[in-house]
Amino acid sequence: MKSAFFARKIYSLFLMLLVLSGCGINTIPTYDESVKATWSQVLNQYKRRADLVPNLVNVVKGYATHERETLEAVMKARAGATTTNIPPDILTNAEAFKQFQDNQNKLTGALSRLLAVVENYPNLKANENFLALQSQLEGTENRIAVARKDYILAVQRYNTELRTFPGRIWAFILYRDAKPVENFSQPESVEQAPEVKF
Repeated sequence: MKSAFFARKIYSLFLMLLVLSGCGINTIPTYDESVKATWSQVLNQYKRRADLVPNLVNVVKGYATHERETLEAVMKARAGATTTNIPPDILTNAEAFKQFQDNQNKLTGALSRLLAVVENYPNLKANENFLALQSQLEGTENRIAVARKDYILAVQRYNTELRTFPGRIWAFILYRDAKPVENFSQPESVEQAPEVKF
Protein backbone atom coordinates (compact mmCIF):
# COMPACT_ATOMS: atom_id res chain seq x y z
CA MET A 1 0.00 0.00 0.00
CA LYS A 2 2.83 2.37 0.87
CA SER A 3 4.61 1.60 -2.38
CA ALA A 4 1.48 2.46 -4.41
CA PHE A 5 1.12 5.72 -2.46
CA PHE A 6 4.81 6.48 -3.03
CA ALA A 7 4.48 5.65 -6.76
CA ARG A 8 1.50 8.05 -7.10
CA LYS A 9 3.51 10.79 -5.39
CA ILE A 10 6.42 10.30 -7.75
CA TYR A 11 4.06 10.18 -10.71
CA SER A 12 2.33 13.39 -9.51
CA LEU A 13 5.69 15.09 -9.02
CA PHE A 14 6.84 14.00 -12.49
CA LEU A 15 3.57 15.22 -14.01
CA MET A 16 3.88 18.55 -12.20
CA LEU A 17 7.46 19.01 -13.45
CA LEU A 18 6.36 18.19 -16.97
CA VAL A 19 3.55 20.76 -16.79
CA LEU A 20 5.87 23.39 -15.30
CA SER A 21 8.50 22.86 -17.97
CA GLY A 22 5.92 23.59 -20.64
CA CYS A 23 4.48 26.77 -19.14
CA GLY A 24 7.34 29.20 -19.43
CA ILE A 25 9.62 28.44 -16.51
CA ASN A 26 12.65 28.65 -18.83
CA THR A 27 11.46 31.62 -20.85
CA ILE A 28 13.07 34.31 -18.70
CA PRO A 29 16.60 32.83 -18.80
CA THR A 30 16.21 32.10 -22.52
CA TYR A 31 15.20 35.68 -23.30
CA ASP A 32 17.92 37.00 -20.98
CA GLU A 33 20.56 35.09 -22.95
CA SER A 34 19.07 36.40 -26.19
CA VAL A 35 19.41 39.98 -24.92
CA LYS A 36 23.04 39.37 -23.95
CA ALA A 37 23.85 37.80 -27.32
CA THR A 38 22.27 40.61 -29.32
CA TRP A 39 24.01 43.20 -27.11
CA SER A 40 27.34 41.55 -27.91
CA GLN A 41 26.55 41.87 -31.61
CA VAL A 42 25.79 45.58 -31.17
CA LEU A 43 29.16 46.05 -29.45
CA ASN A 44 30.93 44.11 -32.22
CA GLN A 45 29.47 46.36 -34.90
CA TYR A 46 30.33 49.55 -33.01
CA LYS A 47 33.90 48.27 -32.61
CA ARG A 48 34.07 47.51 -36.32
CA ARG A 49 33.04 51.11 -37.06
CA ALA A 50 35.55 52.51 -34.59
CA ASP A 51 38.31 50.45 -36.25
CA LEU A 52 37.44 51.93 -39.68
CA VAL A 53 37.50 55.57 -38.54
CA PRO A 54 41.30 56.10 -38.29
CA ASN A 55 41.81 54.74 -41.82
CA LEU A 56 39.04 56.95 -43.19
CA VAL A 57 40.44 60.02 -41.41
CA ASN A 58 43.95 59.33 -42.74
CA VAL A 59 42.72 59.13 -46.32
CA VAL A 60 40.68 62.33 -45.96
CA LYS A 61 43.58 64.07 -44.20
CA GLY A 62 45.71 63.77 -47.32
CA TYR A 63 43.19 65.71 -49.39
CA ALA A 64 41.41 67.99 -46.98
CA THR A 65 44.24 69.47 -44.92
CA HIS A 66 42.34 72.64 -44.04
CA GLU A 67 39.42 70.60 -42.66
CA ARG A 68 41.48 69.84 -39.58
CA GLU A 69 38.67 70.84 -37.19
CA THR A 70 36.29 68.27 -38.68
CA LEU A 71 38.94 65.54 -38.65
CA GLU A 72 39.80 66.30 -35.02
CA ALA A 73 36.11 66.18 -34.07
CA VAL A 74 35.80 62.72 -35.65
CA MET A 75 38.87 61.42 -33.82
CA LYS A 76 37.69 62.95 -30.54
CA ALA A 77 34.26 61.36 -30.96
CA ARG A 78 35.91 58.02 -31.78
CA ALA A 79 38.07 58.28 -28.68
CA GLY A 80 34.98 58.99 -26.58
CA ALA A 81 33.12 56.04 -28.08
CA THR A 82 35.98 53.56 -27.71
CA THR A 83 37.18 54.57 -24.25
CA THR A 84 33.75 54.50 -22.65
CA ASN A 85 33.90 52.25 -19.63
CA ILE A 86 31.21 49.63 -20.12
CA PRO A 87 30.20 48.37 -16.68
CA PRO A 88 28.93 44.80 -16.34
CA ASP A 89 25.47 46.10 -15.39
CA ILE A 90 25.17 48.45 -18.39
CA LEU A 91 21.98 46.77 -19.58
CA THR A 92 20.19 47.57 -16.32
CA ASN A 93 22.06 50.80 -15.52
CA ALA A 94 20.13 53.59 -17.23
CA GLU A 95 22.83 56.22 -16.73
CA ALA A 96 25.68 54.07 -18.10
CA PHE A 97 23.52 52.94 -21.04
CA LYS A 98 22.62 56.55 -21.89
CA GLN A 99 26.29 57.59 -21.71
CA PHE A 100 27.23 54.73 -24.07
CA GLN A 101 24.46 55.69 -26.49
CA ASP A 102 25.40 59.39 -26.36
CA ASN A 103 29.04 58.62 -27.17
CA GLN A 104 28.01 56.45 -30.13
CA ASN A 105 25.63 59.17 -31.36
CA LYS A 106 28.46 61.75 -31.19
CA LEU A 107 30.60 59.52 -33.39
CA THR A 108 27.72 59.04 -35.83
CA GLY A 109 27.23 62.81 -36.04
CA ALA A 110 30.93 63.50 -36.52
CA LEU A 111 31.15 60.91 -39.30
CA SER A 112 28.14 62.47 -41.01
CA ARG A 113 29.83 65.88 -40.92
CA LEU A 114 33.04 64.34 -42.29
CA LEU A 115 31.22 62.73 -45.18
CA ALA A 116 29.46 66.04 -45.91
CA VAL A 117 32.85 67.80 -46.04
CA VAL A 118 34.09 65.21 -48.52
CA GLU A 119 31.54 66.48 -51.05
CA ASN A 120 33.78 69.55 -51.51
CA TYR A 121 36.73 67.44 -52.72
CA PRO A 122 36.12 65.76 -56.10
CA ASN A 123 39.58 64.16 -56.17
CA LEU A 124 38.95 62.59 -52.77
CA LYS A 125 35.55 61.28 -53.86
CA ALA A 126 37.30 59.50 -56.74
CA ASN A 127 40.09 58.02 -54.59
CA GLU A 128 39.89 54.20 -54.53
CA ASN A 129 40.95 53.93 -50.88
CA PHE A 130 38.33 56.45 -49.84
CA LEU A 131 35.62 54.74 -51.88
CA ALA A 132 36.49 51.36 -50.35
CA LEU A 133 36.48 52.79 -46.81
CA GLN A 134 33.26 54.69 -47.44
CA SER A 135 31.64 51.50 -48.70
CA GLN A 136 32.86 49.58 -45.64
CA LEU A 137 31.58 52.33 -43.36
CA GLU A 138 28.17 52.33 -45.04
CA GLY A 139 28.01 48.55 -44.71
CA THR A 140 28.99 48.80 -41.06
CA GLU A 141 26.33 51.44 -40.39
CA ASN A 142 23.79 49.05 -41.92
CA ARG A 143 25.09 46.24 -39.70
CA ILE A 144 24.79 48.52 -36.67
CA ALA A 145 21.18 49.31 -37.60
CA VAL A 146 20.36 45.61 -37.92
CA ALA A 147 22.16 44.71 -34.67
CA ARG A 148 20.34 47.50 -32.82
CA LYS A 149 16.99 46.36 -34.26
CA ASP A 150 17.67 42.77 -33.13
CA TYR A 151 18.65 44.03 -29.69
CA ILE A 152 15.53 46.20 -29.42
CA LEU A 153 13.33 43.21 -30.27
CA ALA A 154 15.16 40.95 -27.79
CA VAL A 155 14.76 43.56 -25.05
CA GLN A 156 11.09 43.99 -25.86
CA ARG A 157 10.52 40.22 -25.60
CA TYR A 158 12.48 39.96 -22.32
CA ASN A 159 10.95 43.02 -20.63
CA THR A 160 7.45 41.97 -21.71
CA GLU A 161 8.00 38.52 -20.22
CA LEU A 162 9.05 40.07 -16.91
CA ARG A 163 5.95 42.26 -16.79
CA THR A 164 3.23 39.86 -17.95
CA PHE A 165 1.65 36.62 -16.76
CA PRO A 166 3.05 33.96 -16.21
CA GLY A 167 6.54 35.47 -16.53
CA ARG A 168 5.88 37.87 -13.70
CA ILE A 169 5.14 34.93 -11.39
CA TRP A 170 8.27 33.02 -12.47
CA ALA A 171 10.35 36.17 -11.99
CA PHE A 172 8.97 36.59 -8.48
CA ILE A 173 9.44 32.92 -7.53
CA LEU A 174 12.64 31.87 -9.30
CA TYR A 175 14.33 34.85 -10.93
CA ARG A 176 14.24 37.67 -8.41
CA ASP A 177 17.48 39.08 -9.81
CA ALA A 178 15.90 39.47 -13.28
CA LYS A 179 15.36 43.17 -13.99
CA PRO A 180 14.08 44.94 -17.10
CA VAL A 181 16.97 46.03 -19.32
CA GLU A 182 17.61 49.36 -21.04
CA ASN A 183 16.79 49.92 -24.65
CA PHE A 184 18.03 52.36 -27.28
CA SER A 185 16.21 55.61 -27.64
CA GLN A 186 16.08 57.76 -30.72
CA PRO A 187 18.66 60.57 -30.74
CA GLU A 188 17.21 64.08 -30.68
CA SER A 189 18.85 64.83 -34.03
CA VAL A 190 16.60 62.25 -35.71
CA GLU A 191 13.50 63.99 -34.40
CA GLN A 192 14.46 67.24 -36.16
CA ALA A 193 13.75 67.45 -39.87
CA PRO A 194 16.85 68.23 -41.93
CA GLU A 195 17.05 71.77 -43.24
CA VAL A 196 17.16 71.98 -47.02
CA LYS A 197 18.51 75.18 -48.63
CA PHE A 198 18.46 76.09 -52.31
